[in-house]
Amino acid sequence: METIQSKIQSTPVLFVLLAAFWGTSFVAIDVGLERVPPLLFAALRYDLAGVVVLAYAAVTHDRWLPRTRRDWLSALVGGVFLVGAFHALLYLGQGAVSGAVAAIVVSLVPLLTAVFDHTLLGERRLEPVGGAGFVFGVVGVVVVANPTPGALDSTAALGIGLVFLSAVAFALGSVATRSVSADFPVVSQQAWTMLVGAAVLHLGSVVRGESFVASAWTPSVLLSFGYLAVVSGVVGFLIYFELLERVGPSELNLVNYLNPIVAALVSWAVLGEVLGTTAVAGFVVIFAGFGLLKRDAVRCLVRSRWTVADC
Repeated sequence: METIQSKIQSTPVLFVLLAAFWGTSFVAIDVGLERVPPLLFAALRYDLAGVVVLAYAAVTHDRWLPRTRRDWLSALVGGVFLVGAFHALLYLGQGAVSGAVAAIVVSLVPLLTAVFDHTLLGERRLEPVGGAGFVFGVVGVVVVANPTPGALDSTAALGIGLVFLSAVAFALGSVATRSVSADFPVVSQQAWTMLVGAAVLHLGSVVRGESFVASAWTPSVLLSFGYLAVVSGVVGFLIYFELLERVGPSELNLVNYLNPIVAALVSWAVLGEVLGTTAVAGFVVIFAGFGLLKRDAVRCLVRSRWTVADC
């Protein structure tokens, strides 16, 4: 059995692995979208990931089928928002912007989640400093978008807008799923969330008139698909659940600020893409906004040095 001390020592390793797997996924999406329609690509990814996670849940848990209305409601809300809407908007947006830029905009998720917690669930009144943090986040996205007169009409601006909406969808889904949480093993719930989300994405793909073309699935596309489904999907989510139990959601949210760094490095190494100074500046502003809004959690994380104690 893993001791408390070994958990403390392995937690930073798992945190870095999760950031590496999820940060790299933005680049893998770029590779796949070069040849495969976006919603179909996302749907097939979660077909495979959902089936694998469901099989894992069936082997490791006695209860892997939804039984109650809340079980199904939780899977439905999570599938529509966390998988369906989030990935549909993200993949469509990444058709116009690089994965590294998309990762920066998606790093708004923790900040938006905290704001929705305050405004929708009424956890606490949003203090002036917290409000300033939210403003910083929005300003950061504007900086990333770089709305110069020549850029306002570009497809990149539309792409950033779609990715921003994907972050909103994920944040809303995170808050909504907590409000309808089911008495259901987390892994089983995630498997059904993936499968429901895959169905939503398939529906969107049909509405857009996308079609499967076998010749589009080159070795590089197959490699990116396998990585997204198995590594960043299955393995990444299993690490996520383990870290969620160890450090809690506030600290785990910080992984979103390592993802853009990983995405930028991998984009440079694999695709030869380099982030502009405005994108880097926007990321710094977004991170500053999160630091203001969640200053207590960040202070606790630094003070506790990744202990499993509840902050």
